[in-house]
Amino acid sequence: MYGMTGQVIAPDRSRYLDLTGWRGHLVALGAVALAILALFFGDVRSMVSIWWNASTFGHCLFIPLLIAWLVQQRLPGLRQLRPVAWTPGLLWLGAGAFAWLLGAAAGVAMIRHGALIVMLQGATIALLGPAVARALLFPLFYAFFMVPFGDEIVPPLQLLTARLAMLLLDLSGVPAHLEGIFITTPTGYFEVAEACSGAKFLIAMTAYGVLVCNVCFRRWSRRILFMVGALCLSILANGVRAYATILVAHLTTVDAAVGFDHVVYGWVFFAIIMVVVMAAAWPFFDRRPGDPWFDPAALQRANAGDGPLFRVTGGALALILAAPLWLAAT
Repeated sequence: MYGMTGQVIAPDRSRYLDLTGWRGHLVALGAVALAILALFFGDVRSMVSIWWNASTFGHCLFIPLLIAWLVQQRLPGLRQLRPVAWTPGLLWLGAGAFAWLLGAAAGVAMIRHGALIVMLQGATIALLGPAVARALLFPLFYAFFMVPFGDEIVPPLQLLTARLAMLLLDLSGVPAHLEGIFITTPTGYFEVAEACSGAKFLIAMTAYGVLVCNVCFRRWSRRILFMVGALCLSILANGVRAYATILVAHLTTVDAAVGFDHVVYGWVFFAIIMVVVMAAAWPFFDRRPGDPWFDPAALQRANAGDGPLFRVTGGALALILAAPLWLAAT
């Protein structure tokens, strides 16, 4: 650019090339994270495929965006912290690499998916340090909700939904007989199928409820009560939905009941439950807008780095390379 004297003044590029402070640590973290995603791309692809194709885990598509929002909310405090390279953080990354190796040997996708998250968490802890990791404790924990899990609760939820529907039918005076997950009425024969178990809503409500607990509450007692209430309401509401479907069939026709079920079953139903839960919990929110997420001064006092950034970065890359190389060699 030109100064007042007409001389050409070269722009100062040193500040763009300076890799000290936050910039250097973020570049190192980005490089390690990209290496993890590239080396374990097959697991990344399978996990995203489950999000996209399995309706039970469709909510997982929003988790990365929510994590980005949670980090953005903490940026004012994070700017007051000094990132450091922390060798003990490599232990968590190494635990993730070892867990991935076990999951690959056993052929269990859920273990590999969870290990992928642990490796990314470990890279963050090792390359940004304990103070930043504590400041990002909830976003790092919330990343576990990207792992598709919870199919194991489907059978017990089927039984519970059938029993709730049967109880409500008895209270309504509708003659019915229950055998496992099958309910027989004078109108027809009904099965509480896997899709009707409510697992999809319960898993999504768990992820949503945990987010609300962190964003809207400060006291653990209120967080626990909110989670218990939200999950119980989800289970009860699904039982009421199954009961209402059978009742409509009893009062009209089975075809009408099927149409009713298709209307009330889906994300619209889940949205209604979320509105009810939030409306009930609203008066008890104790985190005010603008409340700090953490105390930067206290975290910075406890901060301790113990190694050059390049050494910790090299250790992280070595650990994530070790797992697939070991598997290939055996």
